[in-house]
Amino acid sequence: MVGADAKTRAVYDARAADYAKLGRGTGAEPIELAFLARIKRGGRILDWGCGPGRTAAAMRDAGYLVDATDASPEMARIAKETFGLEVTVATFDALEAEGIYDGIWASFSLLHAPKAEMPGHLARAHRALAPRGQFHVSVKMGTGETRDSIGRFYAYYTDAELTGLLEAAGFTVTLRDFGATTGLDGSQAPWIAIAAHA
Repeated sequence: MVGADAKTRAVYDARAADYAKLGRGTGAEPIELAFLARIKRGGRILDWGCGPGRTAAAMRDAGYLVDATDASPEMARIAKETFGLEVTVATFDALEAEGIYDGIWASFSLLHAPKAEMPGHLARAHRALAPRGQFHVSVKMGTGETRDSIGRFYAYYTDAELTGLLEAAGFTVTLRDFGATTGLDGSQAPWIAIAAHA
């Protein structure tokens, strides 16, 4: 999901079809399977920044109740047309739920929020989860904040920095995974994915 940054949102609206072709999120990837294995079938999951909806649809089809949000209207349209998903168009700060989710999936979405806003977003996620609710967050690794070659805003994190923010928000970190993926801008970037619970 893009955050409140208008330029980032405009890039995703303009390139939503290209982004959908990247093919991330099949429901059968190890990170996704591990996340779902910790949530009872039929549990309620928030895909917090669902993009074109592939992961949300896979989780729905696996028997979970999925709420999907994204700040890009064009991403929401593609998710509706491709997967029949009803996506709420909203930014991260719109999350006001309390204790209703068994899991929140934030895959390469919170990295578009300024670092100064991350503690508040993580606090919202923690509040929205049921006791011991599962949280997945993945971001690109690095330091600082910048825009990529196509204009998207990014905040980069080290393992220690992201772990510290999660723990400060009340999460218990349980697993980590690392990798590198070629993104919409054509460049390959290292990433970290962290599993935690409330």
